[in-house]
Amino acid sequence: MGDVGEQNGWIKLIEADPGHSQWYIERFRSMASAGEDLAGEARFIDAMLARRSRVLDAGCGAGRVGSFLAAAGHEVVGVDLDPVLVAAAQQDHPGPRWLVGDLSELDLPARGIVEGFDAVVCAGNVMTFVAPSTRRDILRRMRVHLRDGGRVVVGFGTARGYDVEEFLTDVEASGLLTDLLLSTWDLRPFTERSDFLVAVLRPA
Repeated sequence: MGDVGEQNGWIKLIEADPGHSQWYIERFRSMASAGEDLAGEARFIDAMLARRSRVLDAGCGAGRVGSFLAAAGHEVVGVDLDPVLVAAAQQDHPGPRWLVGDLSELDLPARGIVEGFDAVVCAGNVMTFVAPSTRRDILRRMRVHLRDGGRVVVGFGTARGYDVEEFLTDVEASGLLTDLLLSTWDLRPFTERSDFLVAVLRPA
């Protein structure tokens, strides 16, 4: 998830525990088998979009969000740094295009994907795992992959090392504007006491 710098939290996790990615995959497979609701983020994105929109799932993991959006009729490309997670997405959710890639250097036209996206979704605390020095680069790369009228949606826990004010400063520095701040994927307002942030952003 994110970049390969030494500060990357996901890389630290899998270096400390090489089985962590597989544990993560099996955890969500078990939750899905048990009938748990894993699609809240995807429903939020789907509600924003016209039918057959293009969606970039940035930090797609094992495909939980992108697969729901693909099943809803959208064209999905997912990108994640972790090849184990991407392989699981390819196995469990055929249809979308799942790619291994560094979000801070993302250049999909160079990989043959030249058409922009109506939405970029970055869920699952991805922005709290990436190296702090790459956060603005990642936000900029999300912005440049948007079509006209496209939006970026980022969600993360507010107690995970990325201060909300710092995030909003990074958003502005990356050429994005804030349209909406929420505290949950089910549309509850954001307040100073919120422990989660969902930010809907658009190009400046």
